[in-house]
Amino acid sequence: MLPLQYPHGMSTGDFAPALEGFFGATAGLSASVITRLTTQWQAEQRAFAERSLADRDYVYVWADGVHFNVRLEEDRLCALVLVGVRGDGTKELVAIIDGYRESTESWADLLRDLKRRGMRAPMLAVGDGALGLWAALREVFPETRAQRCWVHKVANVLNALPKSAHPAARKALAEIRDAEDRERALTAIDVFAGQFAAKFGKAVAKIVDDTEALLAFYDFPAEHWIHLKTTNPIESTFATVRLRTRVTKGAGSRAAGLAMAFKLLEAAEQRWRAVNGPHLVALVRAGARFEKGVLIERSEDQEDAA
Repeated sequence: MLPLQYPHGMSTGDFAPALEGFFGATAGLSASVITRLTTQWQAEQRAFAERSLADRDYVYVWADGVHFNVRLEEDRLCALVLVGVRGDGTKELVAIIDGYRESTESWADLLRDLKRRGMRAPMLAVGDGALGLWAALREVFPETRAQRCWVHKVANVLNALPKSAHPAARKALAEIRDAEDRERALTAIDVFAGQFAAKFGKAVAKIVDDTEALLAFYDFPAEHWIHLKTTNPIESTFATVRLRTRVTKGAGSRAAGLAMAFKLLEAAEQRWRAVNGPHLVALVRAGARFEKGVLIERSEDQEDAA
């Protein structure tokens, strides 16, 4: 019960007054017990970071850098997080490390370490356009394709527009993101550009210059599109981390903060559902082609590989 309550917001000093009525004064609810637990979690997180990945294959990955406070240090903790989709369609935490401002070198160090431990290049990586991830990915896994997160992209475009233009821009961007196929999405981009380019060229450039990375998901099964447009699997899970750090005004140290985030993700992983059309993930890895989200070619070799 203690590991469950601690990451979800109870402070070390809260356990005794909150729970002694249920378990008695001798139940081991002191702050020192919780401190020993966090030390154990740090050891578990280090073991997780050193495990072999030779027996795993992540076809898709989501990447994000999540910042939260460290109570006893000036700098905020930047946790670099990778969540992957295995060949059977299930989601799994791949990595969480203490990075430095989401820099290219921090992401490159993480990806090199994953490769050293046996990780294959994913078919597609989904992340925020501001990440140093993309340069690192080109270095370590150049064959992996990039998909920019639409939630982050929409926010970036709206930041470059006056508030009066936001309703029309949101609608136009949704027409691109939710188009039936790539051709209709490209047409919607032309409409968006025609509507806003004259006055707001910088906002339009954020879409036009990233067209390929924004529309990469169209080359994969239609059942997977909803999963590949955003980094939501990471963003939604880290809401609990932010809740915890608000209650305690941040973890006591960077190591404790990273261990806490690891345990929260480990617990959340049990509730993650598989992607839609899980049987198609193996075909993606095998190199099957999809047109407008529909499988159009599958050779005997691909069938055997799947």
